[in-house]
Amino acid sequence: MTRTLILRPLSADAFAPFGDVLEIAGAPDKIINQGLCGRFHDRAAMDFADGRAGISLFQSEARSLPITLDMMERHPEGSQAFIPMTADPFVVVVAADKDGAPHDPQAFITAPGQGVNYHRNTWHGVLTPLASPGLFAVVDRIGEGPNLQEHWFDNPFQITH
Repeated sequence: MTRTLILRPLSADAFAPFGDVLEIAGAPDKIINQGLCGRFHDRAAMDFADGRAGISLFQSEARSLPITLDMMERHPEGSQAFIPMTADPFVVVVAADKDGAPHDPQAFITAPGQGVNYHRNTWHGVLTPLASPGLFAVVDRIGEGPNLQEHWFDNPFQITH
């Protein structure tokens, strides 16, 4: 039996239990570079049990709706930020934890200029761009030891508009 998740716009309030929305909101915290650049300071709480922050580049194949959600993952040792390198939307899926498994998934679609930072140990879907080239800068934990847990659903979800 397939269950349905309806995409809704990504907002900081709706996403707050799972992480940070990376976007320009409000006035800049500081004006820099001879008055030509607004700095929106410290927009994500990066959190690592050990190791260090690293920046990697991910290039993912584009998907089209509806999308089957049959697996979610989490990273118990560190937060993970996805910063798109294009203005194209991508799908963000998150879920609360219940007894060590994702519970009550929620699906969001980003607006241009939005990225996300998943809190450490937050269940989330895989990188799901809706357009090519699907290029992202990813800031996450670089360190020894396992930092990935996967959960496969017995009954997958279909993500749609």
